[in-house]
Amino acid sequence: MSAADSHGPAVAGLLVSDVDSTFLTQEVIELVAEHAGVRHRVEEITTAAMRGELDFAQSLRARVALLTGLDESVLAEVRAALVPTPGVLELVRRATADRWVVALVSGGFHEVIDELAAEAGVDHVLANRFEISGGRLTGRVSGPIIDGAAKRRALTEYAATYGVPTARIVAMGDGANDREMLRAAGTGIAYRAKPALREVADVVLDGPSLLAAWPHLEAAAVR
Repeated sequence: MSAADSHGPAVAGLLVSDVDSTFLTQEVIELVAEHAGVRHRVEEITTAAMRGELDFAQSLRARVALLTGLDESVLAEVRAALVPTPGVLELVRRATADRWVVALVSGGFHEVIDELAAEAGVDHVLANRFEISGGRLTGRVSGPIIDGAAKRRALTEYAATYGVPTARIVAMGDGANDREMLRAAGTGIAYRAKPALREVADVVLDGPSLLAAWPHLEAAAVR
């Protein structure tokens, strides 16, 4: 029995999306940093990382270190403030209805995005985790950091699990740490993206709605 058969009827394709500034209009760590009074400092590091000027893992550690001592209760407030990108929930609904597997791979954090992902009908989520001790953030990341290489590996593993050929994989992102997974996909979509990602993308979308990605999924499904 093939991997695809083990999951029931063959899937139409695999959609893998970045989260911050792609699935969401915001950067999760910046919302958390607002509560710590260090948003401006975190934004500067995020911007440099997304342009490809800083190593992602190094930049993430630097940003999380600025959150040391923050009460974990603020994470619930951040979850309540999340704003999905226009059109993305409808995109996920159409994709899952048409037998696509949908995965989020994020340099953000499980503690913030898991609940929304479940509500949206997303099949898989891979993200970082805050290290928390005594109800407060320690300023460190717990476990491996989800960087560009980890995103690409996740895409490849999901494709193998479901028996999806490269031609029927669509990946979406906005920043430099999405380059590897867009290159590994049959169709790489740069959404309102930084120059470092635009240069490797098959499709560039600059409109307000991610539903504009749907025709590209339809095209990929028949390859």
